[in-house]
Amino acid sequence: MFEQNKNEVKIVFKNFPLRNHKFAEPAAIAALAANKQGKFWELHDQLYENYNRLNDQKIRELAQQVGLKMEEFDQDMKAPELKAIVGRDFQDGVRAGVRGIPTIFVNGRLLRNRSFQGFHAAIEKELGKANK
Repeated sequence: MFEQNKNEVKIVFKNFPLRNHKFAEPAAIAALAANKQGKFWELHDQLYENYNRLNDQKIRELAQQVGLKMEEFDQDMKAPELKAIVGRDFQDGVRAGVRGIPTIFVNGRLLRNRSFQGFHAAIEKELGKANK
């Protein structure tokens, strides 16, 4: 669906670390640090899969497992700009009415049917409006 519409459809990922999860924010920063090495989704998926076992050591372990250069990763984990991105993303989510994750919007509209068919229908509807 995205491949066939890659010139018209753009995916934007925003961080929304839940405040009741002690390691949600460090995990979000870790994924952004991994992005600097081209491995955002690899680490993101591992962090999400291990959400209930996260701590500082587990985050580093997962970063090593996906093949990150650890010296760069450790330096980026301390970068104030990555923490600022996570904070800005969170505030964007609050303003948009996000209450939990995952939350998906298509052209600013909350997607309630998050099945493949729901995605497809919402995107086709928006593409149809744009092509009129």
